[in-house]
Amino acid sequence: MSGRKQFDISAALDQAMRVFWQRGYADASLDALGSATGLGRGSLYGAFGNKDALFGKCLDRYSSIYGAQNEQALAAHPGDPVRAVEAFFDVILGRIADPSVPVGCLIAQSAAQSLTLKEENSAQVRGLLDTQRQRVRAALADSSADSHTLDELAMFVVAVNQSLAVLSRAGASDAELRSVARLACTTVADTLARAASEDVTQS
Repeated sequence: MSGRKQFDISAALDQAMRVFWQRGYADASLDALGSATGLGRGSLYGAFGNKDALFGKCLDRYSSIYGAQNEQALAAHPGDPVRAVEAFFDVILGRIADPSVPVGCLIAQSAAQSLTLKEENSAQVRGLLDTQRQRVRAALADSSADSHTLDELAMFVVAVNQSLAVLSRAGASDAELRSVARLACTTVADTLARAASEDVTQS
């Protein structure tokens, strides 16, 4: 058919996403991206625009896959915020342990390289982190803790999630990562329990 693309754009985007995920933005050369996708520079530019535009599309792709999984986990236990956070970390650790994908997290990798990103991409990374924080915050909402405490806990959970990605790239074992996640869940549970106790005392 005239004008039809001779390659699968979705498959090429997935391969490019893996290159950025594994190497980071700065070290994801056009040669590496072309080799992974099977596309020459002209085809890459024609399909996705420049490197920054391709990177932005890869961030969107990553978020659509893994952000959706995180959201499902956090929403799966209404009324039980601690279990929701446990399910969230289970999904995170499952992805980290999956040998079919690069180690770590594309968002964490990109956040660490924010100074090398164009402002538009850097803002996109910040936005994805904020979306994650909002999702965690929503899962924590069904508790008696005050808004400030819940805001702090949501940021704490996101911070631990990012640290898990960094530690995994540094070679931390699954057992070590699960220990970190377990302690984080204990912190969330203890903080919410303390807030509930204070609420009862004041009423």
